[in-house]
Amino acid sequence: MKLAWFMLPESRSFREQYWLSQMPETEVTSVGETATDDPVEFVRRPYKRVTRRFVEAGALAWLEDLDTIPGPFDWVGSLELCALVTAQATDFAAARGARQVVFTWGNNARNPLYYLPPYRQALKKAIHGADLFVCLIEAARDHCVELGIPEERCVVVAPPMPTDLFHPPEAPVEEPIAIFISPLAANKGIDRVLDAFDVVRRRMPDARLRVIGGGPMEGLVRRRQAETGGAVEFLGRMDRYQVAEQLRQASVFVTAPRATRVWDEQFGLAYVEAMATGLPVVTTECGTSYEAVRAPNLRLPDDVDALAEGLLTFLGDPGLRARIAPANRAEMVERYAFTQQVERLRDVFRPFGT
Repeated sequence: MKLAWFMLPESRSFREQYWLSQMPETEVTSVGETATDDPVEFVRRPYKRVTRRFVEAGALAWLEDLDTIPGPFDWVGSLELCALVTAQATDFAAARGARQVVFTWGNNARNPLYYLPPYRQALKKAIHGADLFVCLIEAARDHCVELGIPEERCVVVAPPMPTDLFHPPEAPVEEPIAIFISPLAANKGIDRVLDAFDVVRRRMPDARLRVIGGGPMEGLVRRRQAETGGAVEFLGRMDRYQVAEQLRQASVFVTAPRATRVWDEQFGLAYVEAMATGLPVVTTECGTSYEAVRAPNLRLPDDVDALAEGLLTFLGDPGLRARIAPANRAEMVERYAFTQQVERLRDVFRPFGT
């Protein structure tokens, strides 16, 4: 099977196009402005971009010079229903006689973007033009059906995760070390986590918080690092191998996402990575992250004191963490093991004869 993948601006490595590239008998050609680290053939095409204010599916950007892309292709794929590159994928597939697949994490059929031009037009094109919708969470299928997409075109495949890379340490971490791994932005709640950690330290002075990521709130993290004398430690951006190693040196994973007008937490791959490493998770009740984070991990109100209490529950009890670790690990392997999920992904294309 030959598949062309139209990239969103700022696409990340080891995500959707990587999973596709690992399917048996599949060749992926990635089309975008900047190559990722994924093992795919890359065709560079510039974006026409009106503004950089909006990102991911909401990016006001589209690919140029698509007519010159060599083929043929059996499938043309892209991420998210209303992305402008998804509308381009619809037209490209129709012109090349290929089928179209749309991957989606979407969990809100009333997302304001769906009602605004040009996203509304892109959504209509996808609904009427795409042959297959790969829903990476259960809520995504519900949201597709609510938008009017026939249920038989929607297939749920949980994301493949490298549980061989994200594995527990040889011995449990005894020290009270929390770790935050996410963009340093308000919607991911680094400010709330820092405030909660201040409460934690008043009761547990030897607690530490390591922060991995980058973004507009980096300055806040650096200030808190200086104010706490290094109890908050800013580690910056890291690749997935470095992240896996840092997770094995921590005892609790924490984030605090909160919804915006156009975004709600959909799943959280970082949760799966942390739990596959054996860490308990403390996070906020936001969106549909309950699909990944289940008890005895904690989804709490978006409240500083509630987050602090959740952190203290795990940071202060190594025995509790040791009991949770194998259960978290086993569940993540059962639900998301990489080879298993890649095979399931490949299976959804087979009814089409490819």
